[in-house]
Amino acid sequence: MIDLQLAIDAPYHAAEGPRNNPDAEDTVAALLAAWRKTARPVFHVRHDSVLPDSAYRPGQPGNDFKPAVAPLAGETVIPKRTNSAFIGTGLEDRLRQAGIDTLAIAGVVTNNSVEATVRMAGNLGFRTLLAEDACFTFARRDWRGVLRSAEEVHAMSLANLDGEYCTVVKASDLLEAVAKA
Repeated sequence: MIDLQLAIDAPYHAAEGPRNNPDAEDTVAALLAAWRKTARPVFHVRHDSVLPDSAYRPGQPGNDFKPAVAPLAGETVIPKRTNSAFIGTGLEDRLRQAGIDTLAIAGVVTNNSVEATVRMAGNLGFRTLLAEDACFTFARRDWRGVLRSAEEVHAMSLANLDGEYCTVVKASDLLEAVAKA
């Protein structure tokens, strides 16, 4: 679970337009419930910004996890300072020591921390499943200044990842697989 913190609701994120997947937090909560029910390991990644004006800076209310997807006692929290959950965090070592070779990823922002983490997971040899409806992003301008909707930005990010770094799936596919296991 990547960067599902209160800071994601800061107004500056939606400066160019609204986010996509408005139910993503509920979808993540359903995934978390299934993982917890089956005692699968859960890793919560928390962005701890070093920028003084960031809503993600430790000590700011935005640094807290969203209540619906907050870690429970005993669940691992991985603090990070860059977009990738693997850089400077020890995450890879923890996963390898636990014998984990398959990752199911959800979180924010699709085209930033999620994409950076998924790319690295794939490059490190992890089988990676990305729940596209358990992630979201915001509208933004492309290189030429054309405003792209959040859904367009999300879809392009997924296209960049699927097949090379991960397999993009629906959360319902993950829930079904967990129920059958």
